[in-house]
Amino acid sequence: MTGESDIISANIRALGEALGRVMSDQSGASAFALEERVRLMARELRSSGDPQHAEALQALIASLKVKELHNLTKAFTLYFGLVNLAEAVERLRVLRERDLRAAPAPRAESIAAALAELRAAQVPAEVLQRWLDGALIMPVFTAHPTESRRRTTLLKLRRIFDDLLVLNLGERLLLPEDRGAALTRIEREIVGLWQTDDVRLHKPSVVDEVENGLFYFQTTLYELIPQIHRAMGQALQTYYPEHPWALPPLLRFGSWMAGDRDGNPYVTAEVTVDAARRMRASMLRHLIGEMDRLFSDLSQSRYQVSIAPAVYERIAYYQTLFPDAVAEISPHHAREPYRQLLQLMQARLKASLAYTLTLVPRWGVDPPPTPPSTVYFRSAELLADLRLIYTSLWAHGGHLVADGILRDVMAAVGIFRLHTATLDIRQHSNRHMAALDEIFRMAGIEQAYADLPEAAKRQLLTAEITSPRPLTPARLAAYSSETAEVLQTLRMIAALLEQLDPEMIDTYVISATAQVSDILALLLLCREVGLYQPGEFSRLNVVPLFETGADLANAPQLFAALLELPVYQEHLRLRGHNQEIMLGYSDSNKEGGFVAANWALYRAQFELTNIADRHGVRLRLFHGRGGAVGRGGGPAGQAILAQPPGTLRGQIKMTDQGEMISDRYLEPRTAARHLEQVINAVLRAGFNELLHSPEPAWLAAMESMAQIGWEAYRGLIYDAPSFLAYFRAATPVAEFGRLRIGSRPAARRQSDRIEDLRAIPWVFSWMQSRHTLPGWYGLGTALERFAAADPQHMALLQAMYQGWPFFTTLLDNAQLIIAKADLVIARRYADLVPDQALAERIFATIRAEYERTVHMILQVAQINEILDPQPALQRAIKWRNPYVDPLSYIQIEALQRLRAALPEADQEELETAVLMSVNGIAVGLKNTG
Repeated sequence: MTGESDIISANIRALGEALGRVMSDQSGASAFALEERVRLMARELRSSGDPQHAEALQALIASLKVKELHNLTKAFTLYFGLVNLAEAVERLRVLRERDLRAAPAPRAESIAAALAELRAAQVPAEVLQRWLDGALIMPVFTAHPTESRRRTTLLKLRRIFDDLLVLNLGERLLLPEDRGAALTRIEREIVGLWQTDDVRLHKPSVVDEVENGLFYFQTTLYELIPQIHRAMGQALQTYYPEHPWALPPLLRFGSWMAGDRDGNPYVTAEVTVDAARRMRASMLRHLIGEMDRLFSDLSQSRYQVSIAPAVYERIAYYQTLFPDAVAEISPHHAREPYRQLLQLMQARLKASLAYTLTLVPRWGVDPPPTPPSTVYFRSAELLADLRLIYTSLWAHGGHLVADGILRDVMAAVGIFRLHTATLDIRQHSNRHMAALDEIFRMAGIEQAYADLPEAAKRQLLTAEITSPRPLTPARLAAYSSETAEVLQTLRMIAALLEQLDPEMIDTYVISATAQVSDILALLLLCREVGLYQPGEFSRLNVVPLFETGADLANAPQLFAALLELPVYQEHLRLRGHNQEIMLGYSDSNKEGGFVAANWALYRAQFELTNIADRHGVRLRLFHGRGGAVGRGGGPAGQAILAQPPGTLRGQIKMTDQGEMISDRYLEPRTAARHLEQVINAVLRAGFNELLHSPEPAWLAAMESMAQIGWEAYRGLIYDAPSFLAYFRAATPVAEFGRLRIGSRPAARRQSDRIEDLRAIPWVFSWMQSRHTLPGWYGLGTALERFAAADPQHMALLQAMYQGWPFFTTLLDNAQLIIAKADLVIARRYADLVPDQALAERIFATIRAEYERTVHMILQVAQINEILDPQPALQRAIKWRNPYVDPLSYIQIEALQRLRAALPEADQEELETAVLMSVNGIAVGLKNTG
């Protein structure tokens, strides 16, 4: 049997040869020869480590014209894109072979494997059913700008992947001409990629980001998710055949694209309305197409089988609403009532689409405009129509047909509803406070609300929330633009829920929540616009976001105080006693470092859950993770299992950001594997029978190491003289705001303070410059000092690594990001610092901590080399590094030229060179931010 490495090597070699032919044909033999020369030099440099090889490579790249840098970057970037596809195909091939060998046992990390484990642990079916009835797993797509590739590029790569899959998984069934055709199609796509701009001409607009997010639903998720829902039902029936399962939607999706206005001035109320229309229109178009599939499938004749009377009644009702659609029903289908009803349902979907695209939501109109009866307003209305057909089929011998396409369409409506994904809104707490300060002053209620002590703020807010009087006029012209925008956003939400889709928005996240008054402030603003009426309804989940170390430490006390307030208890009663809390992984890491941030998040989850339990509130945690380890990234399944035991009660939200969206959802098989791993982990973490609490000594050890790690991290990042100068010169952060990646500014406000820089460019810059500092700095010192404090501590740390998922994941994630670091390359970036004495001093500190961290991880994990427990990943990273190196050298050269601002230099061409190198390094390292 051919070995795994032989197969993937053959695939990579074939793809590389195809790329070489394309490059020679498109840019000439000299361009290809240059690429080969640089590639060989980089390999020699890696194998020898000779500084002279490094100088030679640097000199060669410095001698090239900008166009030559573009070509080189394009070649290496395309090569990595193709290699990533080959690796993804190989993973699927290996997994399939393992699954076949393991059969009939369930596949590892699958839904079936989790249910088999629950059955073996004697979890009763009734308990599992109750869990499912309240379960929710919600990936939330965000527009954070770490995906630098264009959608055009991603689509071409997806087509290459599909052909690679055919070549590898269907090899025994392929005719020679089929194989030749697939290879030709791959090379054709590579030509298209070579002839296509790698980077955007302009920064994407917020609407562009919405369309980019919808791309994954339209190409992958609409079709895939019903299949996962079906697999869940089949696994339940396999392991609990005695139970009559009712499977509600387990997966749902959320989006921040055009909802996240924190620090993004381009996310306005009008833009959010546009996004809502696009998201709803996308799903409606999909459902219109699904009606055609059902029409083809459901050809039952009333002359051959009985049909439920309710179906005929529904047809009669729709005939009065859609006379034009009745006229279009063919006489050939006169005996086929399901087809007749489906055509009429399609007419209603088309009317819903037209209404969606033309509606202009209007707040405060009396009487309020209501959708006409020809429109599906709620997803339950469409589900009721589909269920009529389903139950009729089941009642008259058609259960196999009912459980085919129809069941999948019903699952899709249950999961995506009529709007694809729930649109979350986010705004900074200071914006709400400033708005209320102005509102109170102009209403003559309080002249300086923002300056009030916390107790006075709570008292005033409580009184106004329960008061029926309005605070704001219908016209907002008298207010500042910032206050008007806050009110317009909330009015827009109220109008959308009332006039377009009552399920589209249900969550409002408050960034930088630091006081109870930050939460009450939003509740008052909701009351003011009609989103909250005490005693009657509360339309939104009010979600505090705890981001900094101080806020995470204060979160339990704040939450307990909040739950004691009758005014907030009333809101929770109207929301079914459910409370969502978001935890930020990025800012806490930027503020206190890798170890302290991870521990603060773990401790906060445990304490918040205990407080919620004491007050009879169901807590759903929303994890704001990024792609890189420095922003909470890493394997999703492991991250879920690493949460404090008992804190995951079947409901979890988590962000999917930037390039991680394309990595996980670009093609269906990879997406299916990822989502199965997530569901597997949520199931296993949701039942006490499978959980084990950490030892008290382990908790105490982490408490100690978190403090040590915090001090070590702060000592460099915030306390070291001139560290900021090093950071701004030795990374591309200064250029980040000029790059055409995302719509949002790189900083919340214009300043040189690290505190004001967003976490994404912070992590992104360190990844690009190969320091990868946010994912490990401070860990080595924490482990070393704790181990040195007591002879027994090393054995304790080793036991923690073997027996505690949180600590295992902490060290494994650090290994992943350390393996992607390269301190030799990082030192080249340090050469960009004008003050080389400063550069050497700061870099020496970083290098010493890096070496310390590697040394301590090897001892604690009892391994010989970083990533020894994951040999395939270890090999892949080692293999990639020589080919990422030229991209780093190109980026350094482009940065030098751009910063020099020479009169003859083409600034736009140099910016493009930097952005192309950003793209290439991101593809090569496989995650950046």
